[in-house]
Amino acid sequence: MNIRIGHGYDAHRFGEGRELVLGGVKIEYEKGLVGHSDADVLIHAVMDALIGAMALGDIGKHFPESDKEYLGISSIELLKKTRALMFSEGYDIVNLDATLILERPKIAKYVEEMRKNIAEVLECSVSCVNIKATTEEKMGFTGSGDGASAHAVVLIEKG
Repeated sequence: MNIRIGHGYDAHRFGEGRELVLGGVKIEYEKGLVGHSDADVLIHAVMDALIGAMALGDIGKHFPESDKEYLGISSIELLKKTRALMFSEGYDIVNLDATLILERPKIAKYVEEMRKNIAEVLECSVSCVNIKATTEEKMGFTGSGDGASAHAVVLIEKG
């Protein structure tokens, strides 16, 4: 059996005039995350975990900010490209566990839609995708509300 584990992390600051997108879900909030793409920290952490599990570098290597093709792109589209890379390497998802770290907005009511979005793109069962959220009790840049971050851990298996 050829299994691999990957860990991903991403962080973005909040800024005015941007939509907040997490897990491919547009969330009503007065600010959005700032980045070259839609700055979906959850999807970026998942992508980094997948790329890392395959020992193929990181998200910046595959989707550099210097490439105008990715300016403003939906991170769901980037996840689809990552999935294609994963399939071309012969891997499938066993499971994914991710944690969003932000003080606000509260995202509990969006989690199931996020899980469905990610499972659909990765062509796996929703039962293989777990998403949770936590705060940092007002500490650090996420605790002060200046930004959000996410961690993701994946287990992939070569078929």
